[in-house]
Amino acid sequence: MEKKHVAVLYGGFSSERPVSLSSGKACADALEAVGYKVTRLDVDRDIGAVLSGLKPDVAFNALHGPYGEDGTIQGVLEYLGIPYTHSGVLASALAMDKELAKKIAKASLIPVAESRVMDRHSIQNRHPMKPPYVVKPVNEGSSFGVVIVKEGQSHPPQVISSPEWKYGDRVMVERYVHGRELTCAVMGDVALGVCEIVPTGHAFYDYDSKYVPGGSKHVCPAKISLNIYQKIQTLSLKAHQAIGCRGVSRSDFRYDDRHSENGEVVWLEINTQPGMTPTSLVPEIAAEAGHSFGELLSWMVEDASCSR
Repeated sequence: MEKKHVAVLYGGFSSERPVSLSSGKACADALEAVGYKVTRLDVDRDIGAVLSGLKPDVAFNALHGPYGEDGTIQGVLEYLGIPYTHSGVLASALAMDKELAKKIAKASLIPVAESRVMDRHSIQNRHPMKPPYVVKPVNEGSSFGVVIVKEGQSHPPQVISSPEWKYGDRVMVERYVHGRELTCAVMGDVALGVCEIVPTGHAFYDYDSKYVPGGSKHVCPAKISLNIYQKIQTLSLKAHQAIGCRGVSRSDFRYDDRHSENGEVVWLEINTQPGMTPTSLVPEIAAEAGHSFGELLSWMVEDASCSR
């Protein structure tokens, strides 16, 4: 049977363009290696016309950030009737908005950290909550714009209210959760393994930790007790389903085991377009579950649809 023609969408014009270029190349190379006909498309404003002329069987969405994972490109693909990978319009938009995603998670009895969304300029002179806390843009990924305010810090970081800030005026202020960084991938209706991320030489899992080789150490499977491992799998699948995700997603957690093994597990966010770079977590977690990179991507292509 003839393999499908897959258009790999990557690049784009969000701040996560460099990550998307890397993801897109890795995915296109791997899909070609397993026999698919692949067209590589660096997404620009004319993407609707380009896809309309190309008429691929499937669009593999390797875009990251605004326009690529917030429901925008998904809406274009729905109009064109081109089956696509990952989540649909609504789930993508909900997951990309950290405030809405947390509200849905909390309503589904998934433990989240206390937080509030506010205008960044109102944080200029006094702490919005007792330190330590985290300030993060509401609609960005890859840890862009994340600022950790440490215990004992006398005033909020000036960068948040400065003219150089480029991540929008709405920010989330969230209680800082001590502990270990854990993540779990979901593939369809199955929660895969749990991986621990140990940043090397970084205070937290920032952009360089994620994408610079050697920036972090991944412990797959995570060395945690079975009940915590299974709890994180259960919560990841619950978040995936509550937000309405499809295909592959990845949920991130903090696990504070300083005082007891049961400790505190807190869900941070869900990523509907997880990175597919050589240092990315989902391919590593899938490999641990017995799925090669090519098999993972093939599954995603065959899972693609409209009305997701």
